Amino acid sequence: MIRFSVLDLVPVIEGSSVGEALSNAAAFAAHAENLGFHRYWVAEHHGMPGIASAATSVVLAHIGQATSTIRIGSGGIMLPNHAPLLIAEQFGTLAALFPGRVDLGLGRAPGSDQRVAQAMRRTLTGGPDEFPRDVMELQAYFGGDARLGFQATPGAGENVPIWILGSSLYGAQLAAALGLPYAFASHFAPGALDEAIAVYRRHFRPSAQLDRPYVMAGYNVFAADSMEEARLLATSMQQAFVRLRTGQPGKLQPPVPGYFESLPPGAQAMLSDVLRATTIGTQEKVEQDLAAFIDRTGVDELILGGQIHDFEARKRSLEIAMAAAQAIN
Repeated sequence: MIRFSVLDLVPVIEGSSVGEALSNAAAFAAHAENLGFHRYWVAEHHGMPGIASAATSVVLAHIGQATSTIRIGSGGIMLPNHAPLLIAEQFGTLAALFPGRVDLGLGRAPGSDQRVAQAMRRTLTGGPDEFPRDVMELQAYFGGDARLGFQATPGAGENVPIWILGSSLYGAQLAAALGLPYAFASHFAPGALDEAIAVYRRHFRPSAQLDRPYVMAGYNVFAADSMEEARLLATSMQQAFVRLRTGQPGKLQPPVPGYFESLPPGAQAMLSDVLRATTIGTQEKVEQDLAAFIDRTGVDELILGGQIHDFEARKRSLEIAMAAAQAIN
């Protein structure tokens, strides 16, 4: 049986506020829990007017209070931005508040540009190149390793599963070497997906956390009761990608009929490439596309994203996605 989960960027839509985005995140997480999704992750981004999940652990506490059974976690925490001890304390606190429900997905990218990274960390010495060391330091804090000379409180002794996130072979190799579950960002960078999964499975070494490879992949779903509506819903995220690539990030825009067709060929090609792991359509189309992706990759879990401007349409899309998932299983 394939597990299905939800990835939320906590979008701030045009005409709304961060407060409304956070309120919607809590309601959306509760909706995902009621539908039977396995986990609900939010991602760390900084300096992005349209994303409200920068303070990821705080957002997770908010989501945890709105839910009771679904796993919650980071997809992910960008570890080069933080001292590992602080992340151990933050996620140790979350684990104490929501026992048995917290995941810690870790990414190597800064999740921002160099100016924002400098503002957060003050120094960029080491940075992503120290990622493996930082991951192992985090493991030591959670394990209460006596060699540290002190205990992370909260943190020490908490069972917080660590995941490695990535969109290249680097993360696959590290996850395999450390015996950790691996999540691939195919929802926006699908290029190396198949090779990364093969590398991870081929080189995986069992660990105390995991005895065999476990792969989760990101996938975008824009589902509606008609193909025309689904295509319209997808245009908000298409606009977001075009604006990001042209240096104009902003709040999530309303859908625009015929948006993709109005773009120049270069922009169309870019979207077609980065959104290859995407389905747009009714339940039948969503079911077909998800099943084909699972058959091709053999993933153990899919985490579903897809930024939709209208909140009720977003909830309906998730309902259709779960109906497709149940049919697949």
